[in-house]
Amino acid sequence: MSRSCKLRSTSMAISPDHVPRKPDLGLGAPSPRVSPVSRHLVVVGLGSIGRRHARLLAERSDLQVEGCECAAGAQVKARAEMPGLVIHPNMEAALAARPDVVVIATPHDLHAAQSLAAMRAGSHVLCEKPLCVDRNQAAQMIACARDMNRHLGVGFQFHFHPGIMRLRELIRQGAIGEVVHVHGRIGSFITLRNSASRYQQTMKGALLLDYAHQPDLIFWLLGLLPAGVTLTGLEAPNLPLSSNPNVMALSLDYDRPLLATVHLNYLQMPQRHEWEIVGDRGWIVMDADRGTLRIGRRDSESESTETVAVDRDLTYRREHQAFIDCLDGLSGPESSGEAAARSVELFTMAMQSWDEQRRIPCKWRVY
Repeated sequence: MSRSCKLRSTSMAISPDHVPRKPDLGLGAPSPRVSPVSRHLVVVGLGSIGRRHARLLAERSDLQVEGCECAAGAQVKARAEMPGLVIHPNMEAALAARPDVVVIATPHDLHAAQSLAAMRAGSHVLCEKPLCVDRNQAAQMIACARDMNRHLGVGFQFHFHPGIMRLRELIRQGAIGEVVHVHGRIGSFITLRNSASRYQQTMKGALLLDYAHQPDLIFWLLGLLPAGVTLTGLEAPNLPLSSNPNVMALSLDYDRPLLATVHLNYLQMPQRHEWEIVGDRGWIVMDADRGTLRIGRRDSESESTETVAVDRDLTYRREHQAFIDCLDGLSGPESSGEAAARSVELFTMAMQSWDEQRRIPCKWRVY
């Protein structure tokens, strides 16, 4: 076990160091806040998400952006979208170029080794979610970031989704009273279709790792970690692409009157991404894809609707701005390694629940 980690059972509040601090992103400005420091950045992995990172980061005048990709097909797609992009053929060549920042956008099981290599080479790291695939890797990555004095950020870009930001604001304002139930759902066959490596076919529990966003957002919305976790799942047959399981129901219980549930599947097309929050004085239903929030209030027996503009590229730009602001010392980390490790820990406990077909009491590490 890492020298910096201990285990703590039962539910707990997330400490202030693990609660993201919302930086002033200058969102009303027509262009991003330009860093006073010019940085060399390499995006490792040029699949669909990696190419989005590279394309949007290359818009910035304060970054020199390069790529790293070993697959010829992905290289062709990247060069078609970004002519002139320098692409390193492997991680060793990328790190030999001595980048200031490395963005990791490879399959989940590569995140830990590649992030560790980058930090040990002197680079700050923005790693796509999930942070890694097990809690020991998470502890090692967090310890490395501290030892090397490097920033380790994690790509939970839904923290910058305007609808989810508004959802969190309403909860914290007490608009629906004390929260007693949170339900998140996402169904997305397109995730399998867009996966270049098809790792989901062989990686057990890939669905929960692909959608580590959902437990992370529950932690982020509530500021609490659960006391117990139960996971049930199945593999629906007769699909052209699949994973085991490809349907999941996750239930989180707490040491107070509160229940959180998450439904995940690799079946639905078009994609669905929705949240429902129930409080003792009202409720909120949000469609993250459409940007609509329905808000019900029990006392007045009334319902109102709010709409926000959803722009996926803008969500990533905000995430990038927050990470660069952190490097510049303008804000704390929005999604730190310590905070992201919670989703990894939950994955480990949830898969144990699925294997053993029982509720697993949560034991959380103290980093």
